Amino acid sequence: MAAAGVGFLFSLILIFLRVPIAAALGITGFLGFGLLVGWRQSATMLAITTRDASMSYSLVVIPLFILMGNLIAGTGVSRELYRAAQTWLGGLKGGLANATIVSCAGFGMVCGSSVATVVTMGKVALPSMRYYGYRDSLSSATIAAGATFGLLLPPSVLAIVYGIITETHIGKLYAAMLIPGILGIVGYMAAVYWTCWRDPSIAPLQTKTPWKERVAALGTIWPVLLLFTTVLGGIYSGITTAAEASGIGALGAFLLALARRRLTWQITYDILLDSAQATAIIFGVLIGALVFTQFLNYTGAHTGLLNFVRDSGFSSFTVIVIICVIYLFLGAVMEELSMVLLTVPLFFPIVVGLGYDPVWFGVLVVILCGIGLITPPVGMNLFMIRTFAPDIHIMTIIRGIVPFVAVEVIRVFVLAAFPILATFLPMLLFN
Repeated sequence: MAAAGVGFLFSLILIFLRVPIAAALGITGFLGFGLLVGWRQSATMLAITTRDASMSYSLVVIPLFILMGNLIAGTGVSRELYRAAQTWLGGLKGGLANATIVSCAGFGMVCGSSVATVVTMGKVALPSMRYYGYRDSLSSATIAAGATFGLLLPPSVLAIVYGIITETHIGKLYAAMLIPGILGIVGYMAAVYWTCWRDPSIAPLQTKTPWKERVAALGTIWPVLLLFTTVLGGIYSGITTAAEASGIGALGAFLLALARRRLTWQITYDILLDSAQATAIIFGVLIGALVFTQFLNYTGAHTGLLNFVRDSGFSSFTVIVIICVIYLFLGAVMEELSMVLLTVPLFFPIVVGLGYDPVWFGVLVVILCGIGLITPPVGMNLFMIRTFAPDIHIMTIIRGIVPFVAVEVIRVFVLAAFPILATFLPMLLFN
């Protein structure tokens, strides 16, 4: 137990010294295992862990879903998604901001990346909201918050990582994310409505679009809807595994890009290179996390922590609240992948030992990581806004993001109090 505490602290120090997360976790796990068991055994453990991770069939979903997202981003479909949402929601109070949230959710559902969503959709939505007189505080915050659905809705890459390191069924995770994801969309739209009600000048009201134009706008996005339905429908129905669905999704995205005549040799090369680089980074981090987990398993930290929690007299719900608070704190200073790989091996056995569903905990962790994306001082999405809008001051974005963070905190505690919101669909579809 003491060895695990020292190892955890050592890995945190390395991370805050800006050592790459893969190296920080891998070095800690290798050194800790070597000091406790022996260097030859530690080297053997490292080799076996690397081999098993590299040859794992379940890991094929990562590069294929990343490739699918990059291909979709390259098709220019973001404009059609935003236009469709704008025609349906633009006439409401804060309509363009709500259209941004819905279109970000739609793009995130075929992209799986929050960073890609904030950059791609931001370049489309921000000029439109500025043209119609929306203030930058609401516009930028809406983009940053809406982009978190790249994590919170399938095919979330972060959910895949969680599923791999905890051996949780990825299809069940994707099913569990739908109801909390819809609640998130509704909550964000409520935050926009409240912001506009408090200060109507922040988002001038627009005229409603005729029904004929609304229907026509939907006709431009049906290929993306069909691709999304095919990928997730195959997983939910049991017709395909997650790995097979990821292959279908990548192929479908490639055919869609070809049909839209958006692929040149240079664009194709850039997409493949970006996908390969992202995959290599994630695989490296995963291997480091698995080595770190082997070290934790040997120390018996999981059993010790679980016994401590049981002997402490805390209720199970109190323990979950404490874990949520820890994640909210870490999310303000760490990026999401590092947070998951560092904490899940420690917290997962405790949560499961207390009788909670691992699928529910996975959804909770992903939502908490999403909050970290919009929480200063790190708040990756907040700073990504400035890559395409450097004239917007960071404090302007932070002022606008506060209602969305409040909505997310409420959603976390609702999900913690009512786990059925996440477990209902997996039980219905997979039992």
